[in-house]
Amino acid sequence: MRIKTLSILSVIVICFSCKRGQENNSENNAENNQSKEITEKDISKIDYIDFALSIETEDLIKDWQEYYELQDAITNIKKGNLSFFYDSKETIKTLLKDFKKNIPMEINSPSISARITVLETKLHKLESLSNLSTTGKEELIATIKDFLVAFSSLNLQINKKIEFNSQKIEKPQ
Repeated sequence: MRIKTLSILSVIVICFSCKRGQENNSENNAENNQSKEITEKDISKIDYIDFALSIETEDLIKDWQEYYELQDAITNIKKGNLSFFYDSKETIKTLLKDFKKNIPMEINSPSISARITVLETKLHKLESLSNLSTTGKEELIATIKDFLVAFSSLNLQINKKIEFNSQKIEKPQ
């Protein structure tokens, strides 16, 4: 009789404890989904130096449409909108291909090409991590920072190239 009562009580305790575990797991999953969303506030906390193009540089690249498309995508990323990466991979691939192909002659140099390659690598990494459901918020923010730093570095290098080209250096005779 005692064993029967003890068995029934054990089964009841196990059933109630399993139910609580499932409720806790569903609450934790809901909190994790909410905390994974990237907001403009999260991105504004990223510490990096954002270089803008100089006026002379903007005049020289005004016809480089792909640069401005990428700049628009970066503006959306800074607002926490990662929808650029949810589009088809073909769109991003075409943008990057045209981006490299249509570099204005005034700034086409190995240093600019290297920065574009770095930017392309960071863009692909951000695209793949933003499409994964297992990516953590901190990891995604770190990848966004790397991408923004790469774009800022490209801007700095373009400004330096234009500044160097505008210098008139007299060579000794």
